[in-house]
Amino acid sequence: MKKRFLALGLTAAMSLSLLAGCSSSGTETTAAADTEAAAETEAAESGETEAAAEAGEGSVYYLNFKPEQDAQWQELASIYTEETGVPVTVVTAASGTYETMLTSEMASSDAPTLFQVNGPVGLNNWKDYCYDLSGSAIYGELTSDDYALSEDGTVYGIAYVIESYGLIVNQTLLSEAGYTVDDIQSFDNLKAVAEDITARQDELGFAAFTSAGMDSSSDWRFKTHLANLPIYFEYQDKGISSTDAIEGTYLDNYRNIWDLYINNSTCSPAELTAKTANDSLNEFVNGEAVFYQNGSWEYANVVGEGKFSDEDVTMIPIYIGVGDEANQGLCTGSENYWCVNKNASEEDIQATLDFMEWCVTDETALAAMTGGEGAMPSGGAGMAFAIPFSKAPESSNLFVAEDAALTAAGKTPVSWNFTTMPSEEWKNMVGSALAVYAADQTDENWASVVSAFVDNWAAEYALANG
Repeated sequence: MKKRFLALGLTAAMSLSLLAGCSSSGTETTAAADTEAAAETEAAESGETEAAAEAGEGSVYYLNFKPEQDAQWQELASIYTEETGVPVTVVTAASGTYETMLTSEMASSDAPTLFQVNGPVGLNNWKDYCYDLSGSAIYGELTSDDYALSEDGTVYGIAYVIESYGLIVNQTLLSEAGYTVDDIQSFDNLKAVAEDITARQDELGFAAFTSAGMDSSSDWRFKTHLANLPIYFEYQDKGISSTDAIEGTYLDNYRNIWDLYINNSTCSPAELTAKTANDSLNEFVNGEAVFYQNGSWEYANVVGEGKFSDEDVTMIPIYIGVGDEANQGLCTGSENYWCVNKNASEEDIQATLDFMEWCVTDETALAAMTGGEGAMPSGGAGMAFAIPFSKAPESSNLFVAEDAALTAAGKTPVSWNFTTMPSEEWKNMVGSALAVYAADQTDENWASVVSAFVDNWAAEYALANG
């Protein structure tokens, strides 16, 4: 409805503009009988009016996946509309609700013109809705074809941000506990440090880990991002990049890191189902815990005025006791692929393609996407993304720089394999089992986690690909 109101408002404004143009044109046509210069002026102004009308024919509806960047996208949309006259509506899904909201919105009369999928599995659900981006200007701006979701020459999606996640560390608190990040090069090191902090928690005044919240705003960090680690190492062993049946080779390691999180935290494990993403963030920002599992997208939430400086924090790999831990890097990849709705009108498709190109080529938009504190025209923090486009400046994001430094030092980034998880339902079943186990850490309850992970993988894969 908001999109329709914007479109109607623009139509009215254009009508007034065109009426004014016609009136002016009539006057200038009379004057043109006297001078050639007046005729040239009329032609130029007529061209401008036609261009403005053409620019206003379409509109953009972006269904945004990232709630933490909602304010920045709203501001960019407003700037673009002010500059071009093209209405851009940004609607942001709440954390953990994107697929449900996309399904609902795609069935509406005002469906999104710009949406996103999380990779090959997500694309399976939406491939029939995706416009071929192979000839688009934004595809030409990519620094590598590796950042496109392609099949048989058709480009279905384009990654617009490359991100990393790991353990964000409050280096000041770690130092107060008597350690530095150099002391943590493996799971055994991490376990020793965390359990020592827990043993001295009353003395130190802080915990090892923030709460591993298991409500819908937070549980994706563990049923998806943490679960990526045992999947990654199993794939590495087998030399594969996806599977129809995970074996769960490293689920004991998954249990070990989960136990470490929930038993060395700011709260008791029984409280985790009620803890939110904001709880975990606030605990970290308020200096209540040393370690906070999250990603580079959280940079603006932990660094800036009233928070930490770049010197206060860093990010280290998530170690689970597998592989060459001394040479392990951060988990780096993308699950954020822009797709254009091919069922939109031609005018809306073109308006959407133009908006996407502007986002990755315009100086103001690029500053907003890659900059940190004060990067937005309003003075607010930018998105601090690392984006895979040719005109992008270097990101100001400390965690992006940390990933680059680790890679340059020969560390191997852990790839994002959670994009191969067979379904959202699979994630939800794993998450539910993790929450039950956290409250009652028995072998029987862990067996339910294993069943959710292994048995349901095969079942959900067969369901999705049958």
